[in-house]
Parts: sequence; C-alpha cells; structure tokens
Amino acid sequence: MKYDIKEIKKGIKIHYINTDKFKTNLVAIFLTTDLDKETVTKNALIAPVLTRGTTKMPTQEEISKELEGMYGALFDCGIEKKGNNQILKFYIESVNDRFLPDLQENLLTKSVETLLEIVFSPYIENGAFKKEYVEQEKNNLKQVIEGRKDNKAKYALDRCMEEMYKGDNYEIYRLGYAEDIEKIDEKNLYEQYQKLINNCKIDIFISGILDEDKNEIIEKNQILNNMKEREGKLIKANFDIKSRENENIVFENMDVVQGKLVLGLDVNIKDEKQQNDVLLYNSILGGSANSKLFQNVREKASLAYTASSSYLRIKNSIFINCGIEIENYDKALKIIKEQISDMKEGKFTDEEVENVKKGLISAIKAIDDEQDTQIMYLFGQEFSKEKVLTEEYEKRVRNVSKQDIIDVANLVKINTIYFLTNKDGGGENANHQ
Repeated sequence: MKYDIKEIKKGIKIHYINTDKFKTNLVAIFLTTDLDKETVTKNALIAPVLTRGTTKMPTQEEISKELEGMYGALFDCGIEKKGNNQILKFYIESVNDRFLPDLQENLLTKSVETLLEIVFSPYIENGAFKKEYVEQEKNNLKQVIEGRKDNKAKYALDRCMEEMYKGDNYEIYRLGYAEDIEKIDEKNLYEQYQKLINNCKIDIFISGILDEDKNEIIEKNQILNNMKEREGKLIKANFDIKSRENENIVFENMDVVQGKLVLGLDVNIKDEKQQNDVLLYNSILGGSANSKLFQNVREKASLAYTASSSYLRIKNSIFINCGIEIENYDKALKIIKEQISDMKEGKFTDEEVENVKKGLISAIKAIDDEQDTQIMYLFGQEFSKEKVLTEEYEKRVRNVSKQDIIDVANLVKINTIYFLTNKDGGGENANHQ
C-alpha cells in the first residue's frame, strides 16, 4: 500500500491509497465543519437532500440508473461527529478497471466525477433546493431523531456524553434537534449548504489500483478547480486537565425493563503519545472479552447483562457501559469503582497486558483488510498532531509497559455517572431528568 496526500488548494486535500489488495475502487468525500447548535440540524439534513438529485441527474432514479450503468456501483452517505467536529460523509464503491472488459470510459474517473457531482452540484430550483426533496427529508430526519430512544444502550451512552460535556459543543447530538427542523426551508437550507462547501475542510479519498495518469485526471476535475481556498480548520484533541469537584450523578426515568448504567471517565493525560497507554488501560478495564469489568461485574457477580468500556481518543474520555437489573445499581457501581481502583494499584498481570496487546495488534492489522476501515483510520489521522500509519501504530502498542498503564490509570477520574432507570433513585446527590 502506498499512501500519498496532495493539498490541491488550501483546505482541500486528495488522499491517494494505491493498493492492489482489493478488486474495487472506493472514493470518499468528507466535509468537516464545526459542531454548532445553530447549524447542526441543517448540516444533517443537507446530506440526504444532496442524494435526491444533481444538475445532470435531477432525480434519485437517474442517480440509481447512473450507478447501475457503472457495473452496479454502490453509493452511501452519513453524518458523524468527531470531537467538536461534524462530518458529512459520501462514498462510491465500484469495480476496479483491471477487472472489467476494455472500456472507453475510465470507471475510477467516472466514480470520482459522479460523487463530486452529487456533493457539489445539487439540483436547484429558483435558487434553492427543491422544496419537495427538502420536505420529505425533513420528515425522515425527524423520525430518526425522535427514534433515538429506541436503542436504549446507545441512547444512554449519548446522554451520558451530553451530561458530561454540558457547556461544551461536544454535547450536541450529531443529527441535530427535532424542534429545529420546522424552521428549515429549501432557501435557508441552500444558504447553509453554500456556506458549508465554501468554508468546510474537504478530504477526498481514492483507494484502489491507481495509475499516475488517473491522479492527474482527478486533479483536473472542473468541479474541484472551481473550489475556492479555505481555512479548513479542525478542532483537534486538547490535553487540558479536566476536573470536577464531585461526581455528576444523573438519573433519567423511562419505561425500561433493564437499567443502563454509563460512567464517563476523564483521562488527564499530558500529550498524544500517552493515548496508546490509555488504549491498553481501556482494554484491560473493559475493552476485551476477558476484561476486569466483564469478569467481575458480569461473570462473577452476575450483576450485568453487558459490561464493557470504550475509549474516546479525541476527547480523552473512557465510557463504561453496563446493562443491569434496576435494583442492582448500587452493587454494580461499587464493583465498577473497585475495578478502577485496582487498575490504579496495578492489580493486573503481565499476562493480561500481553493478551490485550495481541488483541489490539490483531485489530490494527485488520484495519488494512477493508477499504472503508482503512480510509476511516487515515481520515482520523487528520485530527492528530502526528500522522501514524498502522505499522508504526502496531509498534507503539508493543512498546507500552505495565508501568505506563499504571501511570495513566492514576490520571483517570470519574466525571459523570448516568443511569437510565424506570423509577426514582440515587439519593440527594442525583440529578433527575
């Protein structure tokens, strides 16, 4: 695999991943902007509206017909948040030209042109988006936002993050808010679209068997040439020490059969290099099948249906997730806190360290086995101060010592305890929603 980055204009990068590992091309466009309460809902709505029609292909049917003519190319889009950034993602996957009969038209170039057409040349009526498309997608987005409570585990995790980062833009839900949808119309949405594409950071990834002349064709694309320079800023991870006098305890009541307990932990590391130490810490605590949380909360005490943890690198936070019987809240919380304390005291073995290293290294090796996973990893590097390819990432994980893990364990502090329950509880220190 050969990876090259070319900034064709300030704030606009093309990422070339030349690999013969796959029989497909994958082209992806990422539009990255600030996560902001005023624009988050509009931006979330822009993505599906763009898929409804373009200047050359005014309907979804015509877009589908175009993709079918490209040997069944696949198209998808989505909305993510990474730290305090909102990201609109667009993908086209097509068969690599080497595995097709001789064509007069290069399929990779066609894929790039089609994706650029969808993202940057939308169908416009009377100087705005088509009203019908906007109204239909508004209804779809509202249903998705209102349905976020259907997945109780994901909802509880989101709510813990919102409570933990209250006052910080990271509390904003990536898809926005149902109450803001009615304020949106085809005109103000198109105005926001124009602001977005003229100011956002643009990253275009092209993965597949690439020839040098294909790169030149892509860079000469008229749509890209018409783009103006921009700052293209990213809000990266910061390493400011986070502190809270007392644990923020929040109980939220809902009609649930199983309680969802989520703990948000601050990890007050000093620099980016320690993030690999935190990665191993998290794996031992709750990020693997043999983790301390899984073994002690679920297996030994039988208090949880699920017990795990995940590391949010860009915010330097760890989130512990447990699905428990409502009445087991106090017992489960006590055992979870014991595991956090044990990690500070180094109550884990060298064998555990080696086992999680093997698991993490296996996962790192698998990054390059899927085109979309590889692209997401490389895109994630845009948010880091230092670019680290998978080979170096693997090496750094190997070099983490038990003492490194103990050191970061002592920088971990509980910030927020969130419990989704079906009854009041938690005593006088809990904030009830």
